[in-house]
Amino acid sequence: MIAGIRGTLAARSGDRIIVDTPAGVRYEVSVPLGVLERLPVEGAEIDLHTVLVVREDGWSLYGFDRDHERLVFQRLLNTTGVGPRLALALLSALGGVRVVNALKGGDLAALCTVSGVGKRTAERMVLELKDKLEDLTPPGEPPARAPAADQAVQALAHLGYGAADAERAVRAVLAKDGSAEAADLIRNALHVLSGSR
Repeated sequence: MIAGIRGTLAARSGDRIIVDTPAGVRYEVSVPLGVLERLPVEGAEIDLHTVLVVREDGWSLYGFDRDHERLVFQRLLNTTGVGPRLALALLSALGGVRVVNALKGGDLAALCTVSGVGKRTAERMVLELKDKLEDLTPPGEPPARAPAADQAVQALAHLGYGAADAERAVRAVLAKDGSAEAADLIRNALHVLSGSR
């Protein structure tokens, strides 16, 4: 088991990064969107918690800068029908804390905003994990995001944008104006999304 990796961030492409270790070994690591956004510039030192997933068709390494997200990822993998790609998509779109809160609160609407998660999958995840997440509430958990931000992400998802793109655009708007109403968030997020195409 590879529990962690420390080295130099050599490259990034999509949701994958390359890490050069002092031993001269280069690792390709898949990371959720939140981790990708928090990574330093290429050439900087990084230290990630990792999960190695072994399958018949190959080995894949998944990396997290927060141990809480790694634990959420592992818990998701223990759910029927949830593989590493879907678990990564959930963490990319919602983040570890929101995934846990959605599962504990039975928030199917939030889970279904993630590409690849339908109502049945969301219901199964809630059923299997709802009562198995008490240990995954991180100490000093940040306050829940404002309802306006959730409404904006869901509205963008209904307009056909991917959950990760919608989440990223709303986050970008909130970084500039944390007090925006849902309608303003949607309008400004649409500008962010149209600029990225």
